[in-house]
Amino acid sequence: MNKSMLKVDHIQFIQNSSCLVTGGAGFIGANLVEKLVSCGAKRIVVLDDLSTGDLGNIEGYFNADRVEFVNASITELDAIRSTFDRIDIVFQLAALGSVPRSIDNPVKTNNVNVDGFLNVLVAAKDAGVKKVVYSSSSSIYGDDNTIPKVEEKIGNPLSPYAVSKRSNELYAKVFRDVYGMDIIGLRYFNVFGPKQNINGPYAAVIPIFITNLLKGETCNINGDGTISRDFTFVQNVVEANILAAWAKIELENPVFNVAMGDQISLNELYNKIEDNIGSGLKPIHKEKRIGDILSSLADISKAKKYLGYEPGYDFQEGIKQTIEWYRKLY
Repeated sequence: MNKSMLKVDHIQFIQNSSCLVTGGAGFIGANLVEKLVSCGAKRIVVLDDLSTGDLGNIEGYFNADRVEFVNASITELDAIRSTFDRIDIVFQLAALGSVPRSIDNPVKTNNVNVDGFLNVLVAAKDAGVKKVVYSSSSSIYGDDNTIPKVEEKIGNPLSPYAVSKRSNELYAKVFRDVYGMDIIGLRYFNVFGPKQNINGPYAAVIPIFITNLLKGETCNINGDGTISRDFTFVQNVVEANILAAWAKIELENPVFNVAMGDQISLNELYNKIEDNIGSGLKPIHKEKRIGDILSSLADISKAKKYLGYEPGYDFQEGIKQTIEWYRKLY
């Protein structure tokens, strides 16, 4: 299955809009920039400090007059203010991801994900930005055992990263209520796809599995492998951002799950990737990671109803495209 959710109205809307993508050199941000370019956005400004992003993800688009790059951090309000001038839509993707990273360095996670997020909202407010679409996370659900996860029922956070994303949602609500801003949040569930960073100690499981198997190296699975996740191909997330930017929604809590609405265990995930690559290698099971939830499955009915979200790229298609992208690197 490979079908875009975007209609003519969505594309024309983007063509008439000036867009700012914070974290636009990162994994999801770079894929969003690529989509905005292909839709013919009037103007695209990419804001990234390259601390975790890679300029190589987007430098191929700089020959287009309508694409600009600003090397700055959202943690420095004065440095980013002017970037928001003449912007219609802000796609706020800049963040320090990873639950383990937040446990290792909660102060830095808070500095980027909380202070930085507040700076983005302030800059958008002061510049009169029409719409802010920001990235939240399934980590919001914490210790709540409800399956599938519904937006209105969350638990206690299990990591500093989860706290930071919960803080984002609270700040977004306050800025909507107090300043009348149009802000929508998207709770991502385990996003994967091309351009996902494999380097460093906090790389996500899918690029690790793929690159290890392509190189003929053994993979480690944390725990017994029964932990399950709602793995979501990045193109679904990219299009959800555009749907959210276009949508006019009057809700008390305009926050939406963005996922497939299906779950796969780590053992199943490994087997599906191995079936595509055919290395013949078996995984090694290690201790379960601190802060990991046992199961993650999204109810996506709210996003379907209000955003027109209907994931057009299934897991198999997503894994196939992702493996092919990494094959070019190894």
